[in-house]
Amino acid sequence: MTDEDSRYEAVRSRDGRFDGAFFFAVATTGIYCRPSCPAVTPKRRNVRFFPTAAAAQGAGFRACRRCRPDAVPGSAEWNVRADVVGRAVRLIADGVVDREGVAGLAARLGYSARQVQRQLTGELGAGPVALARAQRAHTARVLLQTTMLPVTGIAFAAGFASVRQFNETVRAVYAATPSELRAAAPRSGRAGHRTATPPAGVPLRLAHRGPYQPGPVFDLLEREAVPGVEDVTGTPGTRTYRRTLRLPYGTGTTAVDEHPGAARTGSGARPGGWLDARIHLTDLRDLTTAVQRLRRLFDLDADPYAVDERLGADTRLAPLVAARPGLRSPGTTDPAELAVRALVGRGEATRLVQRYGKTLDAPCGTLTHLFPEPSVLADAEPGGTLGALTAALADGAVRLDPGADRDESADALTGVPGLDVRTIAEIRTRALGDPDVALPGPDLPDSWRPWRSYALNHLRAAGELEYS
Repeated sequence: MTDEDSRYEAVRSRDGRFDGAFFFAVATTGIYCRPSCPAVTPKRRNVRFFPTAAAAQGAGFRACRRCRPDAVPGSAEWNVRADVVGRAVRLIADGVVDREGVAGLAARLGYSARQVQRQLTGELGAGPVALARAQRAHTARVLLQTTMLPVTGIAFAAGFASVRQFNETVRAVYAATPSELRAAAPRSGRAGHRTATPPAGVPLRLAHRGPYQPGPVFDLLEREAVPGVEDVTGTPGTRTYRRTLRLPYGTGTTAVDEHPGAARTGSGARPGGWLDARIHLTDLRDLTTAVQRLRRLFDLDADPYAVDERLGADTRLAPLVAARPGLRSPGTTDPAELAVRALVGRGEATRLVQRYGKTLDAPCGTLTHLFPEPSVLADAEPGGTLGALTAALADGAVRLDPGADRDESADALTGVPGLDVRTIAEIRTRALGDPDVALPGPDLPDSWRPWRSYALNHLRAAGELEYS
């Protein structure tokens, strides 16, 4: 929504479809909110609009304690876009600025730091440092309100360089000290429900906007699960997906429940909900990165309204969309792993894990291994297409990280000997998060653009197309 009057109408109607698409702030209160905030609608003359929470924070506004604007799903626009701004936002969400600084972010994008700063500020109202700061503040709030970890430990786990910087940011964003923020935790996060130590894991709600169909996603994950790395337990509707994670500072395991949390109803209801998750980490500095990778796996930042509106207008797809509103296009927590698995299949992937996977220091039930890194596979089995692919992934000839240029990566994949177009399409869809990938064969209708990846998932869910 580019017109401010239209945005104000969304605020006045408390339209949750636009949560995360923009934020509004009230000059008379100094507070910024999500569009669906249930508070009394402010007068138009007192409202300002911002494209990101970081921009609102940079203008001196603090987060609303009632609607928690920092907890909304990520903007679907930045998740989908393939330009430098979209790529930059995905890298920042993955923690690149915290780990490598703005210079590292710019190098990954192939631009100067000044160019990246200018483009992000121009479109998002905030530069990379401000966007990373807003993300750190949100991580800190989650840890303060869901764990009993010491405040000092939370400061560094959230990515802050010092306790002083942590305290100043929390006060600026939430108008409260860390201790006050912890004391104000919702009832479900109060003492007795919060975890006392890191080994107990961090409980999280992975929010999504609009309807969500967990069944097809969990069906896919169960069908593909590689023993040692993943497992799915329970029966349809009540399943739990677990897997191991390789992260920048350490390793982890996670569990995500299929049964979605329900959005609240009544006055100011927000369409959407969440998936309950628990994350166990060897280093809590990986929390933000782990959360973002789970969000990509479950496609939680998608805009189901835009997808369903376009695909639902097609005669062939209309009944499928009506039957499964909010169907998603699953991604991956590890793009390189996905690429290898797309090539070799589940059976061979299981062999590779058993032979070359790294054993966890502390196995968790059936979760015992990390999937082998490309460099390990390239050295161990250098022949054939697998060797060529893993070598290209290991030396950077093929990039699949959140900031990769999708077209350049696809072109690089075509240069891998023996890699067929169907496998490349699978990698582009799931590893690169491209929403508009078509399988080889008959041309798909232009009316399905830019959501052909979702259209194909509808056909698969309806049994009209086989999974690869």
